[in-house]
Amino acid sequence: MSEEKVLTFEEAMEQLEQIVERLEEGDVPLEKAITYFQDGMKLSKLCHDKLQHVEKQMEQILREDGELEPFTIQEEE
Repeated sequence: MSEEKVLTFEEAMEQLEQIVERLEEGDVPLEKAITYFQDGMKLSKLCHDKLQHVEKQMEQILREDGELEPFTIQEEE
């Protein structure tokens, strides 16, 4: 992951999915697999950090409205 531009969450997830697909194919040379794994870990951390940032933003928005409640996502049934 040598790109200079900052990836969006969606771009990072897409790249992470591509890496997982390549590794799951199983015919990747060891050195390349290690590189893919390292890049995947960086992308995973980037996605995690972005999600944490969004959670903090949501908490701030709720606080400003005076109604701080735990933010949960409703799953569709």
